[in-house]
Amino acid sequence: MNNFNITEIASAFVVLFAIIDILGAIPVLLSLKNKQHHFDAGKACLVSFLMFILFFFAGRSLLSLFNIDVASFALAGSFVIFVLALEMILGIDIIKNEGNNPTATIVPIAFPLIAGPGALTTFLSLRAEYHMVNNITGLLLNLIIVYFILRYVDKVERIMGGSMIFILRKFFGVMLLAIAVKMFATNFKIIIAQ
Repeated sequence: MNNFNITEIASAFVVLFAIIDILGAIPVLLSLKNKQHHFDAGKACLVSFLMFILFFFAGRSLLSLFNIDVASFALAGSFVIFVLALEMILGIDIIKNEGNNPTATIVPIAFPLIAGPGALTTFLSLRAEYHMVNNITGLLLNLIIVYFILRYVDKVERIMGGSMIFILRKFFGVMLLAIAVKMFATNFKIIIAQ
């Protein structure tokens, strides 16, 4: 337990909290709920945790197995975020329910909203900064917060009210679009440079 360090845990927590940005995802979650997409908060957090851990230990190897670099992975994730942003801004449905299983637990909630390309690559890069136990503890603290927000998103909507949610949905749609464009541009430059 010598490696357990509160400062490192706090730093990893803050970095991941900013990247995961579950508060900014509330309008996306409400939009999915309004379109009758159902999600399981526990399952979404568990799948996200497993993705983070898998990527933490085997990310570069896993991507190279498919001959994919981190920049290409992030570029692909930017397209998913772009589509979600367009849905929020324009009020249209691009991602449709498939069959009789209108669940959004895995896609788009677990990936890319929680464990998106930016969050996964950030978590991988934290490996060089902090000890493993501190990174994983910081991640678990984030996922506890994510769980409660996913679980009680309806109560958040009731507290905030419909018009405030509408304004937030449009605002965060534009923010999400900007994030997608930035992710695309940054990673496109990296791919071109290679």
